[in-house]
Amino acid sequence: MNRLRPSGPRLRALPAAALLPLLPLLAGCGEAGGLVAAGATPAASGPVHLWPDRTGATVPPADPGGAPPEYVKGIPPVHDQDVHGVDPVALVQAELRAHPNADAGADGMPPGTADAIRACAGEGDAGEGGDGGDAEPEACPVLTPYYRDLTGNGKDELIVGIELPDQMMSVRVYTADPDGRLDRIMATTQSVISVELAGRDVVLRGPSGNRGYELITAWSWDEKQLTMLPTREQIVRAPAGAGAGAAAQGPANRGPGPGP
Repeated sequence: MNRLRPSGPRLRALPAAALLPLLPLLAGCGEAGGLVAAGATPAASGPVHLWPDRTGATVPPADPGGAPPEYVKGIPPVHDQDVHGVDPVALVQAELRAHPNADAGADGMPPGTADAIRACAGEGDAGEGGDGGDAEPEACPVLTPYYRDLTGNGKDELIVGIELPDQMMSVRVYTADPDGRLDRIMATTQSVISVELAGRDVVLRGPSGNRGYELITAWSWDEKQLTMLPTREQIVRAPAGAGAGAAAQGPANRGPGPGP
């Protein structure tokens, strides 16, 4: 019986020694720019616990550090949780009426600033003087509001800044609940270089007390406390050319709130 043989030239088996020069080419199969081994990976080194037998100190639970949520009285109900219709000047004026003599804490306000806020013109109001002069809105300490969903409920929150003497600033955040009430969920007063929004965080930059460095504090929504809390702090070197006493950036007059 005849066996089938492949047509064409016969293939001769190459000796093993002749295949050795081809191995590097086969190992690097693929076109130029393919994966190349980077060598051995260094072993991961975890933290080393020093003096593990020592009994550590007991630390009591810390206070949340943020202002508790507070219902703002004296303003019209908020429809459909839309804070864009809230007049920020009327809002801060309502808080002044609720806390007329507060000079410290979340509602603390220097008397001169409180008087300037009371004199601010609200929407559709020419001010106490009635002349509608251009100087009055520019002097109002309540800055242009900003809006951002900070709680993750799909609705914007209202972010208000109030200029205080000595480059201090009060930063406040308000949210509306389904019943139309406006709740203040953040209130802090400190020396501020700038205020930024990063995702759902309000980030404050201020002097750290160490020459040439800034303190960055990120405030985040806490679902258990139902308020904004300072969740992260970091001391970083100030950017080149930045003065330690730089004033907070932002317009001094009130107008339509910028979007996110």
